[in-house]
Amino acid sequence: MIRIMFVCRKNSRRSQMAEAFARVLGGDRIEVASSGLAASSIDALTIIAMDEVGIDIRD
Repeated sequence: MIRIMFVCRKNSRRSQMAEAFARVLGGDRIEVASSGLAASSIDALTIIAMDEVGIDIRD
């Protein structure tokens, strides 16, 4: 199994989006996670943007 980790500064935007796309596109073939260097929560605009493409990242 392929493992991928996306890392960015706060794990609130880009890495969350990358993780979501990888989960959708990779299916059961990959194990994916995202992480940040500083603690934060997912940006509300990121949730809205992903909703527009049909991917729910609220969890």
